[in-house]
Amino acid sequence: MHDILPGDFVYFDRLEKSLRKVACFFDFSRIEPTVLEDIRLFERGTGMTSEIVKKQMFLVKSRSRKEPSLALRSEYTPGVFRAYIQSGLSHTMTPAKFYYLGPVFRYEQPQHGRFRQFYQMGFEILNSTDPVYDAQIISATHKFFNDLRLKGLIIKINSIGCRVCRPAYVRKLRDYYKNKSFKICRDCIKRLKENPLRILDCKEEKCQPYKTNAPQILDHLCGGCKNHLKTVLEYLDESKIPYMIDPVLVRGLDYYSRTVFEVFAEGVDFALAGGGRYDYLSESLWGSRMGAVGISPGVERIIEAMKLQEVSPPSKNQHKLFLIYMGEEAKKKAFALMESLFKEGIIIKESFSRESLKSQLRQADKEGAELTLILGQREVFEDVVILRDMKSGNQETVPIKRVAEELRKRM
Repeated sequence: MHDILPGDFVYFDRLEKSLRKVACFFDFSRIEPTVLEDIRLFERGTGMTSEIVKKQMFLVKSRSRKEPSLALRSEYTPGVFRAYIQSGLSHTMTPAKFYYLGPVFRYEQPQHGRFRQFYQMGFEILNSTDPVYDAQIISATHKFFNDLRLKGLIIKINSIGCRVCRPAYVRKLRDYYKNKSFKICRDCIKRLKENPLRILDCKEEKCQPYKTNAPQILDHLCGGCKNHLKTVLEYLDESKIPYMIDPVLVRGLDYYSRTVFEVFAEGVDFALAGGGRYDYLSESLWGSRMGAVGISPGVERIIEAMKLQEVSPPSKNQHKLFLIYMGEEAKKKAFALMESLFKEGIIIKESFSRESLKSQLRQADKEGAELTLILGQREVFEDVVILRDMKSGNQETVPIKRVAEELRKRM
């Protein structure tokens, strides 16, 4: 668990602004499924063999034995699907385009840049198998990271096939790893029996050399999956969205099919986002198939990447205005002036805990203020305010009723 302190909330605000901007452009609607879910939602959706269900869920003990076991939200996608179906939106929104941002909870070993409570944002498009929406999810994600000014974006793409072509590939993969079971990690030995595809997702160093010569699923795709991937890539090529094929890329959750993708950035050695198509998820949950595709960037990972690339979020006080007072009457007038500036949509900082002019000027300088508004006893009496340019030291006196007008001229 970790606290989000004011210094990081500047980044959170920046991320949310970019998320809303991109969501608006692509017509995504915000959704927020419940934090507590019936555990069966994750068992059926995320998959019994997934690391999340086996090791990472926080379970909530109910006071009543009659009630189903509950779990804290360990990922968004199954909950988004549940809300879409249960609310009846599946009858009116086809396809449905959602975005979200909120906390997620996972036990066991947190990954790099993740904690037992961390934040996810994401885009989901439900109720369509059209490959154009795979490309649109990738495009939206690419625009989001570009809007954050992250450099050197790398989008890795693969296809993991479908129920028609994947079984034959899985058998070949199992045969390949059979005589290597004494060389791979313990988790991969279990994966070899339960879900060999997920061996390719292992991050253990001792398992990496064997991926190079492992059979590649791209060589075993059926006609439908080949055509689907080809169409997705054609959309990306037309839009000049950069990508690279990664033949060993798989996702750690059992419900993925066909297209999978991850996003990396220059100088950052961990994935910022991962997603793909999951046409079988609704079938696992409700018995009927409904195509869907989505992606979930990790908020803490993005913030770390921004810091590594020295991408600074804009200051909350973009125009860097600072209000200074001298004396009790001026303090009251300054308080009222802040209220009137707020109504005009002008944000200004203050330091009401400091009394001396020197200490307030020092604080204004520390905050990087470009312009200070100074109120003393004389200014209160004459109903004026001093505007001081912190760089040049020049100042002028302006009637209080014209302060907002003067500030707008300088913004």
